[in-house]
Amino acid sequence: MKTRLSLKRKKWLRRSNGPAALLTALMALAPLAAQAGVPDWMRQAASATTPKYPDDTNAVILLDLQSTTVSDNGEIKTTIRRVYRILRPQAHQYGTVVVPIGSGTHLAYLRGWAFGSDRNEYEVKEKDCVETSLFNDALYEDARHRVCQLPAALPGSVLGYEFELQLRPDVLQHEWAFQGEDPVLRARFELRLPQGWEYDSYWLNHAAAQPETLEKGGLAWELNNIPAIEKEPNMPPWEALAGRLAITFYRRGGGGGQASPASWQDVARGYARLAEDRVQASADIKQKVAELTRGKPDALTNIQALADFVQHQVRYVAIEIGIGGYQPHPASEIFAKGYGDCKDKATLLSAMLSEMGVESHFVLVNTNRNLVEAKFPSMLNFDHVILAIRIPENISTITLFASEQHKSLGTVLYFDPTDTAVPLGYLPWELQGSWGLFVGKDGGELVQLPLLPPAVNRLLRVAKLSVDAQGNVQAEVQEIRWGEPAFTTRARLLALQESQRQQSLEEFVGQFVGASSVVGSQVQHLADYNSSLMVQYRLLAKGYAKLAGNMLLLRPRLLGEKSSGILEEKERKYPVEFPNTGLDSDSFEFVLPSGYEVEELPEPVNIQSPFADYHSQVQVAGNVLKYQRNFTVKAVEVPLDRVAELKKFYRDVEADERSTVILKPAAH
Repeated sequence: MKTRLSLKRKKWLRRSNGPAALLTALMALAPLAAQAGVPDWMRQAASATTPKYPDDTNAVILLDLQSTTVSDNGEIKTTIRRVYRILRPQAHQYGTVVVPIGSGTHLAYLRGWAFGSDRNEYEVKEKDCVETSLFNDALYEDARHRVCQLPAALPGSVLGYEFELQLRPDVLQHEWAFQGEDPVLRARFELRLPQGWEYDSYWLNHAAAQPETLEKGGLAWELNNIPAIEKEPNMPPWEALAGRLAITFYRRGGGGGQASPASWQDVARGYARLAEDRVQASADIKQKVAELTRGKPDALTNIQALADFVQHQVRYVAIEIGIGGYQPHPASEIFAKGYGDCKDKATLLSAMLSEMGVESHFVLVNTNRNLVEAKFPSMLNFDHVILAIRIPENISTITLFASEQHKSLGTVLYFDPTDTAVPLGYLPWELQGSWGLFVGKDGGELVQLPLLPPAVNRLLRVAKLSVDAQGNVQAEVQEIRWGEPAFTTRARLLALQESQRQQSLEEFVGQFVGASSVVGSQVQHLADYNSSLMVQYRLLAKGYAKLAGNMLLLRPRLLGEKSSGILEEKERKYPVEFPNTGLDSDSFEFVLPSGYEVEELPEPVNIQSPFADYHSQVQVAGNVLKYQRNFTVKAVEVPLDRVAELKKFYRDVEADERSTVILKPAAH
């Protein structure tokens, strides 16, 4: 299985033309742009009438043609033709053509063309291109990329390219990704199989279309006027929304080892065969396990020690050569070198756990939630590997939030050895609630990973405040984070210098409190991944409470915002997705200024919905004003037909967040 990053590279290449940094570097290459004849198929695509697109559309794909021919020995030849019309200056990156090549893949040819309003025609040939690796996190890999820069990538210009790849794939399956972030005028996929071969097709996020028959038994699917996947705040990954056609092809009867994987069991067995001789503990590994577990009080503490070692002492480095894109390296090699990719780190931890008598299993996952398609059993669904650790019966699971009962193994704990910020007992948010392939000894099964409950992902903000007669506020604030709020904040702060952390805190406070300053901040447990994260600071805000005649208007919601305007801009097209469940609580106590008393308090608020709850209350006891509120996210996805409820929910929360307490001079 390709590692976490490798398959992301595939996705990146599917519809993108490369990051801005790559584009800038390629601009300096100044590829040859010569007068040349544009091919007829490109001229024909450019002559098509296009509908009116939204003003923010950068480009339209006039033609997206893919022709795939499978030979009887399983080799595949694929020809790609793509034609763009540039609509906005922001689309200059579409002039960068990136073609993936690597072990077992031969680029037969690559050429591109461009013409625009200057009436000049340009051709870029393969000799004008460069071969490179687009990513710098791999120590060594055989995945390379041929990159060309097409000239005249300006509004009104038409760009096109064509290339042919010849390869022998690891699995005889293919996904035709016909929908992406740009509208497509015409998309066509042609498939030619040898005599005696068959195929299965799976349409994802699109109604099934019947193919037309080509000469010599070929097939072609064609779609027109495919809308773009538009960007919306808090939407699911666009790849999980885009239409695509998944194809499995195989020799009838399975002769010659060319049979299609028929089930998830078969996919799991295939991966188990690749990894079965890799999870062996060397003498050095055994010695390290003994060292790490020596003197520990119980099995859970031992497991914790091994997990910490693999997470933080084994560096993430991708080494992918041929089958190494799928097959983990031997545990002994990973340990000796001190680095590896996701499947390698999972393999090493599995070997170390086995040495102390703890069983574990690989789980293949995708780091984009909802991208695994249950009706398409395939290794192509996955880009990452984690572990399911079988927890001994005598271990309490009260702090193992990412554990669940397996039908035959008892309690299993899902753990990601690659993510250095998420400790044992938790699971990265993008994996929660998603599907993974549990690789057992005799096969496997598709399982849904646990979605951690709201109380696990907790932010508690406590403040003691005093207000003077001029409306100035002094506050002592303490923030305590568990779970995902701790992981994300810790990662952000660790990436900053100490002076930058103070600035970051001031910027946060400044969003809610004008004319403010932050002094005396400190962070506790910043590098202790297994502890809650605590941030303490003093806050000074001039004129926070507003004078209105002889009254003071005080907003009790000092910090934080739970409302959102993401649904106010335009009609929603896609579901709303939250990163994780969570529970945020505020507890503020204001000491009121001498000579003032409460004239009016906001009413308590109690808003409940299937996906989130919100409660707030303001009370007064003597000269102390107490403000309490809780915001709970209970579900990570709001279906499109429930978005109107979420919109009303946010509006009600916003109204409460604007509410004020009215203070008047005390009667004498």
